[in-house]
Amino acid sequence: MKPTGRTFIVSGGSAGLGLATVETLLDSDAHVAIFDLRPPQKPLVHQFRTKFWEVDITNAEVVAKAVAGAAAWAAETGAPLGGVVNCAGVGTAAKVLGSDGEPHSLDLWKFALDVNLTGTFNLTRLACKYLQFVPADGPDGERGVIIMVASSAAFEGQPGQTAYAASKGALVSMTLPMSRDLARHGIRVMTIAPGAFASAMTDKMTEKTRASLHRELIFPKRMGTAAEFAQTVKWIVECPYVNGETIRLSGASRLPGKM
Repeated sequence: MKPTGRTFIVSGGSAGLGLATVETLLDSDAHVAIFDLRPPQKPLVHQFRTKFWEVDITNAEVVAKAVAGAAAWAAETGAPLGGVVNCAGVGTAAKVLGSDGEPHSLDLWKFALDVNLTGTFNLTRLACKYLQFVPADGPDGERGVIIMVASSAAFEGQPGQTAYAASKGALVSMTLPMSRDLARHGIRVMTIAPGAFASAMTDKMTEKTRASLHRELIFPKRMGTAAEFAQTVKWIVECPYVNGETIRLSGASRLPGKM
């Protein structure tokens, strides 16, 4: 599918990997509906092809209204929906038993799953309600693509990542059955599992933690960049034969058992 002239919903699109995705899609002449708690803090070059919705991804009613609004905007602009990129997510850290002997907070567990897992599934299912009616495009009759964002933690979570790894691992497990569910509608489903990526979170790491992580990097011997993530999103959108898979974006690195 060519992103040109299509509308993509990007959750978590105001910063980090989501913002880089928004910019790359805009550079490809797409329209982008940004769902986030706050608007982007930097001006976008092609801002006339963007529209922002203030969305708490855990609020089902707000998400439903935003998706309906994005679908209506797509109809107004004549740029039909092309898919969803689920970048909204949170990182949580807590051991099953803390140093004080107290068990993992159930509220923190629910929060991780509500944002990373349920938020992704809910936005996807609601968007598909509209994607199924988009005119089929190209020789394959494609209507759209869903992209979910997991993590290397889905495969080798570190201590303190039980809730986070569970939420991201569930996305990996959902990818194939969801792609099989949506195949008859011409909608593809893919998941990206980034490894160590430069972010606001890694900027706050201590030098000791940063050095420990750097030792585990293979090649390139650096963290991934948001632009490389966005480049992967663009490739998925444009390559119709990638479907039902999880792509590890890790530079051959694996998370160590502990930092």
